[in-house]
Amino acid sequence: MLGFVVMGYHPGIEDDGVYLSAIKSDLNPALYPHDSEFFRVQLQATVFDKCIADFIRFTHIPTGVTELLWQFISITLIIFACWSIARLIFDNEFAQWAAVAMVSAMLTLPVAGTALYLADQHLHPRNVSTALILLAVSRILVQRHRQAIPLLVVAFVLHPIMASFGIAFCLVLTVCLLDPVNVWLRSWRVIPVRGTIVSVIPLAWVFEDPTPIWRKALATRSYYFLYQWTWYEWLGAVGPLLIFWFLWRTAEKRGNTPLARFSLAVFVFGTVQQLIAMAILATPRLVRLTPLQPMRFLHLVYYCLALVGGGLLGQYLLKSSRWRWAVYLLLLNVPMFAAQRDLFNNSPHLELPSVRSSNPWLQAFSWIRSNTPTDAYFALDPRYLAAPGEDYHSFRALAERSQLADIIKDTSVVTQVPDLGPEWEKEVTAQQGWKTFKLADFERLRAQFGVNYALVAYPAPPGLACRWHNATLSVCQIP
Repeated sequence: MLGFVVMGYHPGIEDDGVYLSAIKSDLNPALYPHDSEFFRVQLQATVFDKCIADFIRFTHIPTGVTELLWQFISITLIIFACWSIARLIFDNEFAQWAAVAMVSAMLTLPVAGTALYLADQHLHPRNVSTALILLAVSRILVQRHRQAIPLLVVAFVLHPIMASFGIAFCLVLTVCLLDPVNVWLRSWRVIPVRGTIVSVIPLAWVFEDPTPIWRKALATRSYYFLYQWTWYEWLGAVGPLLIFWFLWRTAEKRGNTPLARFSLAVFVFGTVQQLIAMAILATPRLVRLTPLQPMRFLHLVYYCLALVGGGLLGQYLLKSSRWRWAVYLLLLNVPMFAAQRDLFNNSPHLELPSVRSSNPWLQAFSWIRSNTPTDAYFALDPRYLAAPGEDYHSFRALAERSQLADIIKDTSVVTQVPDLGPEWEKEVTAQQGWKTFKLADFERLRAQFGVNYALVAYPAPPGLACRWHNATLSVCQIP
């Protein structure tokens, strides 16, 4: 509960613009008649949206409540999985609970330069997949490998990229838990299997020449490029690996075998993945692999870092002192809570289904959802997600209406689905100079794309038939 409250809850933000739109489209195919390709094509690799939509159909629980319910379940499973792992690498009960407390407070900890948090503040398949991966790790630690397999399979069909890292870590952990005499012998049995799996995946697309439009979209994502990271982002990537190397050597000398083996597994996994990522991102011929974001292996490393770091503090510093525990919880949770409030300072910290928002953008989205035709096609600032006070809430997901492509979120979709590039560029180019648009510009958009509504700043440009406004925005029909 504390972890959930500290991290906050913000449905419809950032990636949820893709997933929540897809869920709503599955439930009501009449939605998004004009632009569904900007979220539907990307989700062909996952069953996440379909599973959530089927759950809603079966239970008749409203979409907003379902999102909240599964977000809470995801966070609970992550914490439970971390507790299960902590019990297996720490004998000390204070260490176990301090490890859990560290993870619960650090759910919104940024992961180096990857543009990831440990957990998203909205329902995301990465949250569910992470919970299943961590549960699989706990099964590997107790040598129950068959129980780990279905967990990893489900994680893979929900989020293939993150699950691939989870599978790799579980393989490394399995080898590191073997008796030293058999480590190298058995590790060679794993490698051919991985090679066989890779050999049956069609890889011709990797060597296709990328289009200029795709490169243009890719260039907007600086965090994709490891060699453009700042020095402190590099430190955030390499530092944890050095810490786990030190922990492995120290725990081994002290006879703490469970912690030593676990630290060795994280160090080996992280080092190998780091080298792979550096090789891929330094090879121009492999640029098509860049959107797979090979540095995202750090997501799992950071979970392990928070878990082990908290456990060691509990074992050697906190122990049974109530005052130390009180200070520990305050120092962990208060700054993380404050950081989230600063990040979403124009929105409620917990955007629960029953909470009426004072955010002018969310007010506009709500009015549009209830008062415009299902097939309405909107034009709005292509950089609206970064507008002051908007807090990165998705128009599609929350207004439930089609929109012309934007230049922030839809760009990342284009990097994953290059075929969308030409349409994305055409729509974004047509919206250049948005802030100075006159009636003639909106009429041009209507003639070119068929848009019939616009969400514009208040007061609206003369000539638009505006049906609603607040102090910030106007909802208008294009004549």
